[in-house]
This record gives sequence, C-alpha cells and structure tokens, in this order.
Amino acid sequence: MTTNAVLEVAAATSADAFQRFASSLQYETDCWDVHEAFTLGDPGFVLFDVRNQDEFQGGHIGGAIHMMRGKMIASKLAVYPANTLFVVYCAGPHCNGATKAAMVLAKLGRPVKVMLGGITGWLDQGYPLTKSVDPSIIR
Repeated sequence: MTTNAVLEVAAATSADAFQRFASSLQYETDCWDVHEAFTLGDPGFVLFDVRNQDEFQGGHIGGAIHMMRGKMIASKLAVYPANTLFVVYCAGPHCNGATKAAMVLAKLGRPVKVMLGGITGWLDQGYPLTKSVDPSIIR
C-alpha cells in the first residue's frame, strides 16, 4: 500500500473533528465575518489594529482602533465594559502580533478573538482600507 505524509496519521473521528473545529471559532474569526459585522452596523466588538503607527496610518480597516500590545493595560481598557469582545489583527499570516496581543488581552481577563489573515487577508478578500486618521483612534 502506498503511503504519504497525509495518510501516516489517521484522521480524527468525526465527533472529535467537529469539536476541534467548533472550538477554534471561540478563538478566531475571519475577514469575511468582520467585514459582514461592520456592514450590518454596530458589530458588537471592538476591532484593534496592533501593527505599528506608520502601518496603521498607511491603511487600516475602517472602524479599527490602533492599539499596540505594549499599550494594552487595564487602565486604557477601562473605558470598555468588562464583557467587551476585542478582535485583533496584524499584518497577515506571516505575523504573530495578533496572537501576542490576544494573549495580553486574555491575561487582562478580556474576551478576545484573532482575525485570521490580518491586513493581507482583508485585501485578498477585496475589502478596502482607509487612510483617514482620526486622532481618537490611535492609542
């Protein structure tokens, strides 16, 4: 029988696979879902762009707030109710900044999800970026 890397390890049972994939949605979302939420009006979450300020000013997702992970401290987040869901994104799949920011928010006891794909994924979907910079969205 011919084997390869895909077949070397048996697939999980359907029940285990369902549980694993369903649980991943507690930790992550994607560009499509974020775009759709903003299209519908109040998305019900706060979107943080965790890239550096130059990258943010060069183009970001409309509605995003610039918040680098080093500035994520309890006193800055106190303006948001304790149950506020934060969605974080960075440059793209080659960047782990969103994951690191999600860890900071989780350590602060805040609900958080990572937007998979980051700016790269957003652009791949054909969604626009905005370059307008309202000083109140840079933190």
